[in-house]
Amino acid sequence: MQIKEGKGKNEKAQKGPFKVAGIQMTCVREIDKNLEKAIKLIDLAVDKGAKIVCLQELFHAPWFPACADEKGFNLSVSDSDDLMTALKNKAREKGVVLVAPLFERAIDGLYYNTAVLFNKDGKVLGRYRKNHIPNLSKWEEGYYFSPGDLGFPVFHTEWAVIGVQMCWDNFFPEGARILALKGAQIIFCPTACAFASKSKWEKVISANALNNGLYCFRVNRVGKENGLDFYGQSFCADPEGDFIAGPSGLTDAVVLATIDLDRIEETRRIWSFFKERRPEIYGEVVGRNWLEALRYMTGP
Repeated sequence: MQIKEGKGKNEKAQKGPFKVAGIQMTCVREIDKNLEKAIKLIDLAVDKGAKIVCLQELFHAPWFPACADEKGFNLSVSDSDDLMTALKNKAREKGVVLVAPLFERAIDGLYYNTAVLFNKDGKVLGRYRKNHIPNLSKWEEGYYFSPGDLGFPVFHTEWAVIGVQMCWDNFFPEGARILALKGAQIIFCPTACAFASKSKWEKVISANALNNGLYCFRVNRVGKENGLDFYGQSFCADPEGDFIAGPSGLTDAVVLATIDLDRIEETRRIWSFFKERRPEIYGEVVGRNWLEALRYMTGP
């Protein structure tokens, strides 16, 4: 098991640098064993100074979306389940903010690929439901998950304002921009990526950090499951899109990064993308003249 740590630039000039952590780990069929491992790694991350800890996508379960199978729904979690209680207790015990991506069984009977956020007092800050649901070979997510219905919330913690972009969401730049405009300083990006996609994910998540002048922390699954080889390689990119932690290796790991919020203002002052935005000319992006755009993309 690895412990990888990186630091932001100009640490001496910071008013209050703090550490965040991403946890990548192999998973087995039993939820309780995955939870037990996650708890131990959270303890290790906090012992190393982490104030916010993010787990990987669907951290509590094997990669069941590899195929469409009714039995996969047995891995879903409701607010009253023991797993939720254990995470609440751990957040309160350690005084840490937790980002816990899991298979949510909602009260309305729908199922979501969700990140539940726990504050350091153990209370639920809120949740982010994955908005873009892929249907690919070995990623049969449309069978299990409804598209997110909560938009792009930000969560105010003692340490930073944070947002979440779950896996496939990261390839849709509108989400990261919305989070940035709503005040997000760190975007956590839990993923479940395998095969030869490593460079694509590094590019797009680093670009989201650079384009929005904030930190993006990618936390990927690791291990061999259902014919997939999840490669880990978790990392944190700073507001200029440069790595300050990772990429990690191919095994269980706690990846630590030191965050300097002052660098967000400094970077945005130099790279003035926000100042030079012109929302009045972006109507086509949000659906204006969408029929014309559709004709252009599909032809006559």
